[in-house]
Amino acid sequence: MKATYIDYSETNSFSPAVISYLKKDPTLKPFISFQPSIDGFEKLLKNKKVNADRSILVNVLKEQYDTTSIFQSQNSKLVSDNIELLARDNTYTITTGHQLNLFTGPLYFIFKIVTTINLAKELKLKFPDKNFVPLYWMATEDHDFEEINHVYIGGKKIKWDNEDKGATGRLNMKGLQQAIKEYAGILGLSDHAESLSKIINAAYLKHSNLADATRYLVHTLFKNYGLVILDADHPSLKKQFVDVIEHDIIEQNSFKNINDSNQKLHEIGIEAPVNPREINFFYLLDNLRERIVFENGIYQVLNTEITFTEDQLRKEIENYPERFSPNVVMRPLYQEIILPNIAYVGGGAEVVYWLQLKQNFDHYQVDFPILILRNSALLVDESLEKKLKKLDLTFKDSFIKSPDLQKEWILNHTKHDLSLTDEWQEFTSIFEKIKSQASQIDITLAPSTDAVKARLHKAISNLEKKLLKAEKRNYEDALAQIESLKTKLFPQGELQERSENFGLLYAKHGDDFIGLLITCFKPLDFKFTILQE
Repeated sequence: MKATYIDYSETNSFSPAVISYLKKDPTLKPFISFQPSIDGFEKLLKNKKVNADRSILVNVLKEQYDTTSIFQSQNSKLVSDNIELLARDNTYTITTGHQLNLFTGPLYFIFKIVTTINLAKELKLKFPDKNFVPLYWMATEDHDFEEINHVYIGGKKIKWDNEDKGATGRLNMKGLQQAIKEYAGILGLSDHAESLSKIINAAYLKHSNLADATRYLVHTLFKNYGLVILDADHPSLKKQFVDVIEHDIIEQNSFKNINDSNQKLHEIGIEAPVNPREINFFYLLDNLRERIVFENGIYQVLNTEITFTEDQLRKEIENYPERFSPNVVMRPLYQEIILPNIAYVGGGAEVVYWLQLKQNFDHYQVDFPILILRNSALLVDESLEKKLKKLDLTFKDSFIKSPDLQKEWILNHTKHDLSLTDEWQEFTSIFEKIKSQASQIDITLAPSTDAVKARLHKAISNLEKKLLKAEKRNYEDALAQIESLKTKLFPQGELQERSENFGLLYAKHGDDFIGLLITCFKPLDFKFTILQE
């Protein structure tokens, strides 16, 4: 594949806040730790304070991998070696996190992990006396099944129906056979398609819950790159979070700190994507994950009859910390307490919501990681490139919004002058003379002259639009081709990576697909990648 790179600002697909972060906007300094650069990592590593209990982390990881029998059934030496490295004081994690989407969900899930792997490799080259382990944090405690129960592949939606409730990582695999069959049918009959189908079957039909199935699938795809996969829904890990759980529920510190940060972000023109609640924890049992609220002096688990006094709550947290599940604003703090982590790799929305959290990290005296925008890419084949060239367009042009692209294309290819700018300048000169003449007769006539001029300007503008519209009709075929290409490049009107699954690309290239991404993605360059076959 041939890789070309463009600025994120040229894609029209990322928020102003993300672009400001990439440009190292000084107004964001209070909301981050260090800049996302080698220099930033050098500064962080000099004073990095690790809160994690490394022995507990290593033991939990070994236990979880043994559950899925991965080490016994697959060549996983790089992964097992990386887990052992986590016991050493000079080892740090580079972390990305994501929900347990069906069949990995959109392409950007794969991109996140590749960025994480590449960043770990790059940091090892720059700091050879230290070790850096790429880690995927499975969001097993999320309970929004509707967000993860479907996948788009080849433009078709495949859905998994399951009526169970609670944390998605604990869901059983019932009802998945039909979705697996549909997925395999779209993959086709190539050797690589058959290989992926076998992996999917082994993942989802030979494991008892979605967490184990996802671990198997992701491990099989990335085992050759040393990726470590963690399910933080574990009593030994939650035990390290007990003090924060207790203080935050009772004192509502995160609610105060994050709201304060949100106001400060608002003052510099950034609207916070996530709003904290007074209590930012759920109560978690099998088939149950419900918010905890404080009403009339009692802690209530919503939609249940479970209640606690303050003393009862403290005892429950001490005895059963695994029953307390952090929400979206507290999960990052939990992550940084149980991992020796120095960087978080996330999408644009994640980077922005992490900006809300620095003040709360400071409150709990936990180091804030360096935020890394994951690599993004558009994957295109030779036939699309030929069609674009035939229309005198580039892949970079394809990022322009449809109305603007059509207008620009017409203006570049028309044989007529569709602009009335010169004519309007002539009219402007005439009106200045009329206004001067009218003012000499009666000064109060000047506003009337301006009003006539404004009406004429509107009429001229409307006529200019009609000229463009008429010329578009003369190029209907070309514009239809442009729209067809836009649809293929941007399914559902958004970046390809935000909807399309990796399956068909794997069916075509096999393991080489991930290898190509590893070769082309540059985590600290912060450029959008266009991959041409």
